Amino acid sequence: MELFGDELILTEEPGKVIINPIEKLNEIKKAVENCKKCNLHKTRTNTVFGSGNLQADIVFIGEAPGRDEDLQGKPFVGRAGMLLNRLFKMVGIDRNEVFIGNVLKCRPPNNRTPSSFEISQCEPYLIAQLQLINPKLIVCLGLTAAKALLKMEYTLGQFRHSIFKYHNIDLMVTYHPAAVLRNPNLEKAIVEDFEKIKEIYLKEAD
Repeated sequence: MELFGDELILTEEPGKVIINPIEKLNEIKKAVENCKKCNLHKTRTNTVFGSGNLQADIVFIGEAPGRDEDLQGKPFVGRAGMLLNRLFKMVGIDRNEVFIGNVLKCRPPNNRTPSSFEISQCEPYLIAQLQLINPKLIVCLGLTAAKALLKMEYTLGQFRHSIFKYHNIDLMVTYHPAAVLRNPNLEKAIVEDFEKIKEIYLKEAD
């Protein structure tokens, strides 16, 4: 992997060991901060690179920053983040031990769904993050993240209950916490999914 200005060029696949991954992640973070590949750089307050353990066994990927995330430059700090924290606490996962990010690093205006062009321009940063963190499990929170990584046109219901492979990394899909806030009937399903994540988390921690 090499960085040329704000252009990211990948030469390795996720799942391969990279020397000095934390140093490389810091380089990518700087590239994200300077990125002007799409028009979202014109409306953002802050980029949101992601946060957490850079050597995490589990990585959670959402769609894009919201208003609170844009203001603070951190992922999942608004209402959806509060629900995510409750889910972590419920199943005994320490937020500081996982990594949390989004497909997009900038907030789309009015929290609209990211365009395919925006995803295509931001996706290399996400791929590089996953390559360098090299987790044992990726959890996609919502359809946008699942479709971006798996390139499959499934419904969320079709994605759930299966373990996919992203290169050599296991990948699960569950609802985005924001969807659960809009539709409380999904709460039981997301709790079930997080119980499964807990089982994998405890297994990897052994």
